[in-house]
Formats: sequence, C-alpha cells, structure tokens
Amino acid sequence: VLAHVTRPCRGATEPTRRRVRDALAVLLVVNESAWHVWQYHYGAWTLTTVLPLHLCSALVWVGAYGLVTLNPLLYEFMYFMGIAGPLQAVLTPDAAQYGLPHFRAVQTLVSHGTLIVAALYLTRVEGMRPTVDSMRRVVLGTIIYMVFVTVVNVALGSNYMWTLGKPPVVSLLDVLGPWPWYLIPVVLLGILNVVLLYAPFWWADRRRARAAVTHERPSA
Repeated sequence: VLAHVTRPCRGATEPTRRRVRDALAVLLVVNESAWHVWQYHYGAWTLTTVLPLHLCSALVWVGAYGLVTLNPLLYEFMYFMGIAGPLQAVLTPDAAQYGLPHFRAVQTLVSHGTLIVAALYLTRVEGMRPTVDSMRRVVLGTIIYMVFVTVVNVALGSNYMWTLGKPPVVSLLDVLGPWPWYLIPVVLLGILNVVLLYAPFWWADRRRARAAVTHERPSA
C-alpha cells in the first residue's frame, strides 16, 4: 500500500496549495543549481564531489518532482529520508571551512531546511501520509541506493554518502566507530528514524480504532 492522501488542510484551496508546492520546488532546484554554478565558477566542480549522489542531494531533485506531481512513492522517501537526514545535516552542516554568512553555509542550510519544510508541508497541508508498507519500501530502497552509491564510489574514487570514509567535518559518524563498522549503526539508526517518524501515524490510527470500537459497542 502506497502513501495516500487523507484530507488536505481546511481553508487551503488547491490553487494556493499548488503555488506553495511550486515555490518550494523552484527553491530546491534554484538553490541546488546555484551550488553547481558556484562550484564550476571556482573550478571545484568534479565528478568525485558534486554529482547528486549524497542522499540529501538526490532528495532535492526527488523532492522537487514530488512537490509538483504529488507522487505517493516519492512522498514516502521525502517524508522518511527528507526529515531525518536533512535534520542531522542542519545540526552539523557540511560547509567545510565556510561559516555563516558564506554562500556555501547558507546554501547548505536552505537546501536541507527546505527539504524538511517540503516533507512537513505535504503531510500537514496536502494531507499525505505514509503507511506501514512505506517503511519497508523506504528502508529497502535506501539500502539498495547505498550499495549502488558505494559501487560508484569505488569506480570513481569518490566518497558519496560517506560509505568509504567519514566526512571532513564534525558529524554523528564520529561517535559510531571506525570505517567500515560505522555503516552498521548508520543503517540501524536510519531504521530507527523511520520507525519514530511513523509513530505519530500509528498512534493516531490506534486512537481512531479504539474510538470506533467504543462508538459501535452497544450500551448496557
């Protein structure tokens, strides 16, 4: 069962919701494209560092398309991976030696922050929600993607998704052990994040089921 729409937010008309979705999609694309232009301008654009293979970079393009199309499968990845991953990146941004208000630091925060806002917007305003099957698809799909990226890393000598080494900035990986062993807790933490992000929907479904049983129970 794919993610589905429950009911859009009351008071928000479809034209208004569409404009907001389009604006978020444009912001994601323009912000990410600006980073590529900046890298190219300073001669830093290389296949080993700038391809959209990091999970959050891939989610930028997935998210932009998902916002425009309201594709339920893309929403599943936007919700589960587009909140947990970017949230960690916002807390420990990969801006190398740059700090605020440098373009790279601002671009990083805008990119990841917009991913979080987009996922929450689709959930709260558009009324989309994941299902139990969504968790399985996202976990399996992300692991398969991680293996694919690792193969690319070996072929190119790159380190996308940090599968062949830790990032050069402070991150959660620093406390998860040496390579390659930190990849195991990374996967386990990813699964935990998916479960936690689904918990509010599980709890809401449970309460509705209890209320329905109470309503249908005949009075004494």
